[in-house]
Amino acid sequence: CFLCRRYLQPPGTWIQCTLESRELLALCLKKIKASLSKVRLIDAGFIWTEPHSKRLKLKLTVQKEVINGAVLQQVFVVEYIVQSQMCEDCHRIEAKDFWKAVVQVRQKTLHKKTFYYLEQLILKHRLHQNTLRIKEIHDGLDFYYSSKQQAQRMVDFLQCTVPSRSKSSQRLISHDIHSNVYNYKSTFSVEIVPICKDNVVCLSPKLAQSLGNMSQICVCIRVTSTIHLIDPSTLQIAEIDGNTYWRHPFNSLFHPKQLEEFIIVDINRVQEKKKGAGAGARSNKHTLAEAWVQKTSELNTDHQYFCCTHLGHILNPGDLVLGSVLVVSSIEVGGVCVNTCCFSLQILIKKSYDRTKRQRRRNWKLKELERDREGTDTDDERQYQDFLEDLEEDEAIRKNVNIYRNADIPVESDTDDDGPPRISLAEMLEDLHISQDATGGEGANM
Repeated sequence: CFLCRRYLQPPGTWIQCTLESRELLALCLKKIKASLSKVRLIDAGFIWTEPHSKRLKLKLTVQKEVINGAVLQQVFVVEYIVQSQMCEDCHRIEAKDFWKAVVQVRQKTLHKKTFYYLEQLILKHRLHQNTLRIKEIHDGLDFYYSSKQQAQRMVDFLQCTVPSRSKSSQRLISHDIHSNVYNYKSTFSVEIVPICKDNVVCLSPKLAQSLGNMSQICVCIRVTSTIHLIDPSTLQIAEIDGNTYWRHPFNSLFHPKQLEEFIIVDINRVQEKKKGAGAGARSNKHTLAEAWVQKTSELNTDHQYFCCTHLGHILNPGDLVLGSVLVVSSIEVGGVCVNTCCFSLQILIKKSYDRTKRQRRRNWKLKELERDREGTDTDDERQYQDFLEDLEEDEAIRKNVNIYRNADIPVESDTDDDGPPRISLAEMLEDLHISQDATGGEGANM
């Protein structure tokens, strides 16, 4: 095949062979198997020919017993002519009808941080090597494959990586009535839960009770193969898998763009409250604190808010923090919605740092998938920076991602503990380029 450089092994198998390889030698010998049936093959090897000459030459040594037990040995050269054609796979690619299965990954959110995380997981596990094409659209990714088995492998990987559900369908393309062979195109639809890191969610009473009498208002601190939630007023934590979520679905109460910036006026670490009967586990990585905060947009007023927060281990007076004020006007009692007097609930989500300084000190980088983009959103760069900041702040997420050192940015000292979280040099990999040798210079031509 003049496109993929594979050789035809009759009747319909195409194999990959390099010049003067054992595989190509075996293929050539099969072509003259009938002619060698009356002699014994002793030795066979290639004679060098110009790679572009479309010629292959074999030097063969054969023996045959003649009169009265005498053995005659002869050495001769067999010349092959390479005829170029197009294999079936390449023909389908040229006809734009090359894929047999597609995996459509979707998430009903207004940002792409989950897909940035999936991109790094796919690169780390090299699941993109079998894809024919990757297409990015406004609400997800499409992966095209040449076989249904490869697409099913991607679906299994996604279900083990993020909370999701899938369904499949297939469309008949052609049918051979003589051989009873059907040609289908398969479509796998994967829907990821619409919950991401730093989302504030409201659980149903039944689900909250099953999680150890957890509060209905929780903060999502991480999304891996499960959804990790924390109650900011008690530090109680819980994990929700995909099956549990689809039985008791819930959504985020607001979009990350709706977060407001607060300044810490005063904060006091408090002793954790005593566990109640049937209460779930509590986080050992967070510290419960009571804080007085004020909106940065209301610094000229005396309006302050009091709240309990799970960020007591990183917050100090004067720090900036992102949060939201929820106004609750009704509660659910016994499955019935009962109107009550309105009250506000302040929730602090994450500490805020100077983004410009973080970008300037970031001496690492990530690799990206080669994909076709349907259109670029003006907000994509900000969302990508949010994802990079999540990696710096969460060590558990970083363990699943290959992080490479950026040689263009000098390495700074890690003794500055007052700044934003940083990734240590020990967690980074060296970005290897085949065109460079071990000394950093240009390597020899291959």
